[in-house]
Amino acid sequence: MAFAPHTPSTAVHTEFMVEINRKGQVTRVRSGKECPDLAFNAMTYGNALQAFIRTPDGRAIPGTYRLSYDFSPKTKLVRRSVELISAGGVDPDRISAVDEMAALAKKHRGPIETPSPPGSPLPDFKAITGHRH
Repeated sequence: MAFAPHTPSTAVHTEFMVEINRKGQVTRVRSGKECPDLAFNAMTYGNALQAFIRTPDGRAIPGTYRLSYDFSPKTKLVRRSVELISAGGVDPDRISAVDEMAALAKKHRGPIETPSPPGSPLPDFKAITGHRH
């Protein structure tokens, strides 16, 4: 069975103003412009939080960027564009939004407990199958 994601029936556009650290990771979303499709808003926001933005030669320029997402119902594709709004003016050493959320989740989750093994061991395989050798 193939997965068929919900796609908007009309062209939609979202954009986000994001801050980038020295590694090119998004550290926070400053603001955003939504579209009427709530699922598309959620998907593009999640994508923006996970984005890496670097120059073609692999360098990262800490600063503020505009991430734009445009969906075409004809092609069923999303085009993402990136525009540097201003270099600097951000904390270049701030951890990424993804790492910050992971740390918060770990803190709230507490230690992971593994279930204890059942009280009785599994029956002998040879006894179950009837093979005696």
